[in-house]
Amino acid sequence: MRFILPAILAMAVGGCTASSGLDVLDIQPSGETVSSIAKPVPSGSVGTAASVQALAGGTPESPARAALFPPDVMPDEEVAFVAPSQAMPSHARKIYAQKFSDAKPINFGRVQPAHFQVHGVDVSRWQGDIDWHTLRKNGANFAWIKATEGVDHVDDAFRRNWIAAERAGVPRGAYHFFYWCRTARDQAKWFIRNVPKDKGALPPVLDVEWNAHSKTCRHRPDRADVLEKMQVFLDALERHYGQRPIIYTAPDFYRDNLRGRFKNYPFWLRAVAEHPSEVYPDRQWAFWQYSGTGRARGVGTHIDLNVFNGTERAWHDWLNRRVH
Repeated sequence: MRFILPAILAMAVGGCTASSGLDVLDIQPSGETVSSIAKPVPSGSVGTAASVQALAGGTPESPARAALFPPDVMPDEEVAFVAPSQAMPSHARKIYAQKFSDAKPINFGRVQPAHFQVHGVDVSRWQGDIDWHTLRKNGANFAWIKATEGVDHVDDAFRRNWIAAERAGVPRGAYHFFYWCRTARDQAKWFIRNVPKDKGALPPVLDVEWNAHSKTCRHRPDRADVLEKMQVFLDALERHYGQRPIIYTAPDFYRDNLRGRFKNYPFWLRAVAEHPSEVYPDRQWAFWQYSGTGRARGVGTHIDLNVFNGTERAWHDWLNRRVH
């Protein structure tokens, strides 16, 4: 599961506006970690959170900042919750200073992950049993949790992590790892069947990457096919969950398929070896995954580390727009 300095406060809400025309999906609910490389720095400490506002210039009330947070495009129909929970409690809004470290720290240049105020994690079964209360206080102000892959795989730890993260007050969302050998419609059905539409959940995430290590599907469709499949999947999730999904991707896949596309969707970008401005020079973004070798209390293994592209105030604004 990589920013231009003027866009540090940017909220990448970017995509194609064409609709797939899918009907409401007729389904019933049911019950990778990679290493950072290059540019090592001596200390393993990520550092304490600091205001990005001073680096980027401007104030929270500036017109430039307001322009970075356009209103969402929401579906027309109303939908009932599959498994409703309480609205996000006030303690979930508290921002904890991150206390993460990194087994393979990187010097990203002028703007480091430590300059951002809101840090978070993404997890799957590979993190084992997580002490979410401890992880929360260690700086996990949000979490993306792997839910599904393809049309027949549910992460073994998804349900446990989904419930435990909410109980610990961690704003959390689910992500789907796309499988290029099955239809987008079937994969959307599978995700919706396994991920409840909980009130207060973060928007769902579509994880699109090339998977050279797959034993069952090494197919790389052409760009037109990739974009069509993604749009079908994104449309289906937005229709069901009532929130515009987020797109997660990696540098090679982005270069091959996503430059200049999906400008109305938020992006979550992976950049563990170079600053995002070097990898995605033309893309605003909402979240940056900067490490796959993070260390945090509450987790016994390496964990992926992320930042939100904005200040604490911008984070609360973002939550208010999307979490309901």
